[in-house]
Amino acid sequence: MEDLHYTLRSTPFGAIAIVWMKASEEEKVCRVFLPNDRIPTEELVRKAFSFSQKLTSNLVEGLGRQIDAFLRGKPVAFALDTIHLDQCPRFQKTILLAEYRIPRGWVSTYGKIARHLGTPGGARAVGGALLRNPFPIIIPCHRAIRSDGELGGFQGGLKMKQALLELEGIRFSSTGKVLAPSLFY
Repeated sequence: MEDLHYTLRSTPFGAIAIVWMKASEEEKVCRVFLPNDRIPTEELVRKAFSFSQKLTSNLVEGLGRQIDAFLRGKPVAFALDTIHLDQCPRFQKTILLAEYRIPRGWVSTYGKIARHLGTPGGARAVGGALLRNPFPIIIPCHRAIRSDGELGGFQGGLKMKQALLELEGIRFSSTGKVLAPSLFY
């Protein structure tokens, strides 16, 4: 039997929500919601997981502290064993794992990730899979950009994406393009 819960946490970017489940004695994170200018975070949770209950746990509190530290510019290594990655389709899971391997302070392009995964011409599919990333920050989808140096998209908005990259030492041109001397993959 699964119990679905959520925890809200204040961060420098606004409120985030961590949705998690407890099945048997194991807890797994199902979703992380980033701040949204249009809809309050708790409302996003309620729309997507109407039967969830507000509750916390040691695992979620620890993860919340890690996410907060990350959003304050601290280097954090997130563990994948706390997230319910198996809920993702196989193709998306492959993309998320490739994205997870991009180190702090590096970026890659949607196209480079697609080629690395053996799907040349699959840049849009990579972008779509990352846009639906249920674990932003834990799986750092903000590290994927367009091939022309533009940011692309991000669940938390482009201002947050740029701020996160700047916290990791990524520089930008005066026109807002990423200045990356070399790309991952």
